[in-house]
Amino acid sequence: MSARYIVHHETEYRYDSVVSVSHQALHLTPQALPHQRCHSHRLRVEPAPTHQVDEFDGFGNPLTRLEIDTPHRELLVAAEMDIEVETRETEPDLDDSPPWEDAVAALAYRGGHVPTAAVLDANRYRFESPYVRWDGDVKLFARTDFAPGTPLLRGCALLMRRIHREFRFDANATQVATPVAEVLENRHGVCQDFAHLMIACLRSLGLAARYVSGYLLTTPPADQPRLVGADASHAWVSVHCPRHGWIDFDPTNDMRPGSGHITLAWGRDFGDVSPLRGIILGGGAHELDVRVTVVPMPDD
Repeated sequence: MSARYIVHHETEYRYDSVVSVSHQALHLTPQALPHQRCHSHRLRVEPAPTHQVDEFDGFGNPLTRLEIDTPHRELLVAAEMDIEVETRETEPDLDDSPPWEDAVAALAYRGGHVPTAAVLDANRYRFESPYVRWDGDVKLFARTDFAPGTPLLRGCALLMRRIHREFRFDANATQVATPVAEVLENRHGVCQDFAHLMIACLRSLGLAARYVSGYLLTTPPADQPRLVGADASHAWVSVHCPRHGWIDFDPTNDMRPGSGHITLAWGRDFGDVSPLRGIILGGGAHELDVRVTVVPMPDD
């Protein structure tokens, strides 16, 4: 079974003074995955870029680089994509995974042993990164769900459930750079915070975990229409399991992502996969408006 969506993602900047030059890096093209296909993708930029380069970043995500030399006081970047996502019917059972200690040992360096490409890739996601740092409290929080011999995926599900149960979603409680330790202490935040916290917990144990950005279909109240621009970008976690590869967990909703989750990009933390990030000359202060709409297409 599969679901198909039209996603609109608009980012608009309004500057107090003229921007003479703008260089932007965009993560607005979805990943091509076995369970996900992008049927079409359109990008609209106003003012039009002087130069545009489409490439891949160091984590394998599609990346678009823009240079805008036209003086401007407003910048609009709008992406529209037609995406089909299949149900992940082959997701492994939680207990069909090695003990978490074995997963840690499989990633460890051993003299004279040549690691596989998968292990080398996973090791990039084992250490602290700019938005994912931890202390002793984070390690203690993680240990509760990873008793000795606990199957890796079972421990991840327990941790995901506890974050969902003990933390309150509050869109005004945190900012992009809010430290993980502060999120743990105050027990509130948004999906980005909960993903960073879960990743910090897993990495503090020696496991490999990466940050996944994308979109989530939201359901309006009964008899209410979907509101254009009411949705937002979403974030969840992917953990490396030696037996099964990368397995996703959504701590914000206490669920394993399925056909309602649209994958855009992944990295060590939010900073690696920000939808729009750049450098400008001029501009002064600015206002930012982000509008995301995920619309399911009707079945044929």
